[in-house]
Amino acid sequence: MVRNVAGDMAELDPEDFYLLSGVEQGMRFSEWVRRDKIPDYADLTREEVDYRIDRCLDRELIERKTIQYEGYQLTFEGYDALALRTFSERETIDGVGSPLGFGKEGDVYEAQSFKPLALKYHREGYTNFREVNREREYTADRDHVSWLYTARKAAEREYEAMEALYPDVSVPRPVDHNRHAIVMDKFEGVELARAKLDPEQAIGVLDLVLRELVTAYDHGWVHADMSEHNVAVAESGVTIFDWPQAVPVDHENAREFLERDVGNLLRYFGRKYPHEVPRDADIEGIADAIVDGSFATIRAFGEK
Repeated sequence: MVRNVAGDMAELDPEDFYLLSGVEQGMRFSEWVRRDKIPDYADLTREEVDYRIDRCLDRELIERKTIQYEGYQLTFEGYDALALRTFSERETIDGVGSPLGFGKEGDVYEAQSFKPLALKYHREGYTNFREVNREREYTADRDHVSWLYTARKAAEREYEAMEALYPDVSVPRPVDHNRHAIVMDKFEGVELARAKLDPEQAIGVLDLVLRELVTAYDHGWVHADMSEHNVAVAESGVTIFDWPQAVPVDHENAREFLERDVGNLLRYFGRKYPHEVPRDADIEGIADAIVDGSFATIRAFGEK
């Protein structure tokens, strides 16, 4: 788990951020940045670099290796600090509050602002870098990809999708993004996997989710990672979140991903509400109806 660095921000000097930005710049070219190159990247003297390295090491914002040569790289804490500073300079948020959730691909915190917001740090590649690098289409064709690049591209993809879909699709309102971090509206509801629906509500909720997929497709996007863990259910309706794996509808695998999304939802609802959801529902038929915009209800695609 990555430590919340919000409490460190007031202790950091502008020169500390120059150092972090310099290491970030160097990581564009190699996984570890040689110490003798950091002064040029950070626009600091060698003496200043020595002092700032010690400060950033003490706060675990960078890490060091000494095999073959002395090199440095950002930690996720250091990358978080750079994103937070940018959000503060833009006056996007005033501070960071309590955690809202932790996952294998992201950490989410309350963000303090004029209204309730959420701050999401993407963590793709932090613990399962090679697996994520193989699966994500925006990194698959690159020979050298760092976790920093992978997390940043995931945030960019998610923000791009939410900007295209909001407000016509029930997704969190995107507010700002920088590097691997996104600020969005804090949304209501309970994760579908933890929601306790009355059985007679199951079909209605499933239909709501599938109708959101219809509108998303009409706006040019397939979620490509649908499950009971990225749908929130509230009295006001449903919210679909976590869009970093989304693909445009003209992607060569868009249809395959759409059918997988539909299948994931049907399997979850069929397992949890077996007496309500139609058995052997036609996944391909549902996908066809999503594509042509004719989907109305799951009841039209199978027998109970």
